[in-house]
Amino acid sequence: MGRWQDGRGRLRIVDDERTGGGDASVPVEIAASYRARTRGLLGRDGIEGAVLLTPASSIHTFRMRFTIDVAYLDRHLTVRAVRTMRPNRLGRPRLRARHVLEAEAGAMAGWGLRPGTRLTVETP
Repeated sequence: MGRWQDGRGRLRIVDDERTGGGDASVPVEIAASYRARTRGLLGRDGIEGAVLLTPASSIHTFRMRFTIDVAYLDRHLTVRAVRTMRPNRLGRPRLRARHVLEAEAGAMAGWGLRPGTRLTVETP
């Protein structure tokens, strides 16, 4: 994808073993502006799908209301690391991370996300 913009799309998880080598698809909100990245999941009680923060290499969960899964992605949208973070925590910056994907705790395991998983984002 060229230049990222705030909006909605579909996150495709390529070669997900859970689907027999097919693709899994998840709704995603893209937060590319400073304002949207700063807001992220703050003030929400949950989320359907995921939020992609771009550019980003670290996050915090201060003032969040629920535990989240966090995936750090490189510039090719390959998962570098996956972590679960409780509210009021500070995540350390990840080397080579260019994007951060956030979802409700447990969601990423259900999608089969792990280091090395390749993602694509489709926008309307």
